[in-house]
Formats: sequence, structure tokens, C-alpha cells
Amino acid sequence: MLIFPETRFDFCGDEYIYAEISKEMRIESNFKAISITNELRKRQIPGIVEIYPANASYLIRYNPNEVSPHDLLAYLQEVDREKSKRSELNFDSRLIEIPVWYDDSVTKEAIEKDQHRHQEPGQSNFDFVMKINGFTDKESFIEAHSVNPYFVTSLGFKPGTAWTFPLGIENEQVIQAPKYMSPRAKTPREAVGIGGAFTVVYPTQSPGSYQLIGLSAVPVYDPTQSLEMFKESFFLARPGDLWKYRPISEAEYRNIREEVNKHTYQYKVKHVPFSGEEYDEKRAAYISQMMEGF
Repeated sequence: MLIFPETRFDFCGDEYIYAEISKEMRIESNFKAISITNELRKRQIPGIVEIYPANASYLIRYNPNEVSPHDLLAYLQEVDREKSKRSELNFDSRLIEIPVWYDDSVTKEAIEKDQHRHQEPGQSNFDFVMKINGFTDKESFIEAHSVNPYFVTSLGFKPGTAWTFPLGIENEQVIQAPKYMSPRAKTPREAVGIGGAFTVVYPTQSPGSYQLIGLSAVPVYDPTQSLEMFKESFFLARPGDLWKYRPISEAEYRNIREEVNKHTYQYKVKHVPFSGEEYDEKRAAYISQMMEGF
């Protein structure tokens, strides 16, 4: 049964209100953050400048010359109470396939240059994450990581970075990994990494500290908007989307990259309504139903 603690609101300077739904990361808290921020965008409240959903919180930027901060706080508290009901945790989502070449040679080569920053120098990130999560063979680890869709909880760090959290499994089944002891100097573009309980795809080459387990064949950030999927936004992800990581071979990776480079690649997408109430009641069965025909 979904039960939310009382949301804690704080004024941050003269232009921000911060709302903490829960102290720990609970996927249900993220459902609420996305439901609330979607509702606030839809209402187009005068004075609100920007809206930022996060994993278990949200941040509102406002213009104090257009709206009283105390009036806005009262309004936010009213919306927050409304969205504390299970029946109100609804939003439109997109199920998007992300083809991944797991245990690839590209990320392996990249991490060799920064072995001194890692907990276990001399071991690949893939093997390290597999071992600490109790897996003894590559195929079962890949299956466990890719079998369920991942929920896009928030965006940040660099433009296009999406934090994704697995759905349909119990917390003790979630694959997790510590970050590097100190960040790598370089992470390949589209590398797939795990940090804590989250999986991310690095949108561009950058420093990074997540454990690298594969390489996405498709971009998640396209400032040139050369692919059809990016016509409305530079970013592939939206909070509330679902990403399904699909294991592929090196040969399929190179075939997909050729389509991407020719600007002909078509992402596999399914538009789905998401219900936090149904997910809370059915969990794995709800996810299986959502995945039908995908």
C-alpha cells in the first residue's frame, strides 16, 4: 500500500521552493514528483519560471515579483496533498528500446587508462559489477540487467543524462554498484554505467565515476536533431519514460551505428499510460502487461 510521509517544503533564497517527498529513494516518491510537476506545467501558474522533478523531490523556481512565495507555497501544498492519493499518480509515458552492446571493447579500453582510480585495478568494470552482485556468468548477469524496463526518474549532471531505475523487481534484486574512488578523466559517449541502483547512458564524452558495463548503439542526446526522434528536443529522455535495454552483438551494434550515422535509424517506441496505483498493486504483472507487443 502506498503511504507517503508528509512532504517537507523549504524556501531556497528568494526564487526557489524545494519539496522533499521522502529522504530515501523510493520509486513511488518519484511517481509522485513526476505527477505533481506534470500537473503544475499543465496549470501554467503565473509566476512559476521553471519546474525540476528529481528522484524523491522537486524544485520550483518562481518570480517573486509576480507571485507571493507564501501564496505559492500554500498552492503547492494543496497540489501535493491531492497527488498523495494513489489514484492520482498517473501520467503518459513512452517505452523506448535502448540497444546495448554489453561487455564491449570500447569501454574496456577506456577504463584501462584509469585503473588506479578503481576499487579493483586490473578487473573490468563489467566483471566487478557482476561479481559484487553475486553473478558467476556473463549471460545471467546481462539477462538480469536487461529483462525489465527502467524508469527515467530525473535528468541532470550533463545535458541528456537520464537516471533510470528498474521496475517490477524487489529492492534486493536491483543490480547496484559503488562509484569509482575518484572520477575517470574520460568516459566514452553512449557508455552505459551503473552507480548505486541507477543505470545511465553517458550522452557525451566526459569525466565520470559510474561502473561501465556496455555501450549504447543509439544516442540519447542530439543537439543537431538529425534523427527524427529528436525533432522536438535535444534529449531522448523525459522524466516518466521507460527504457528497455536490449542486449545486442558487436555486429548488430555496428549495423545500428551505420543507420544512426546515415540519420535513418528509427527508435522503437510504444506510448503507454502509466498508473502508479496499478503498479503498486500488481508490480511484475503490470510491467508484463505493459510490455506486451513490444
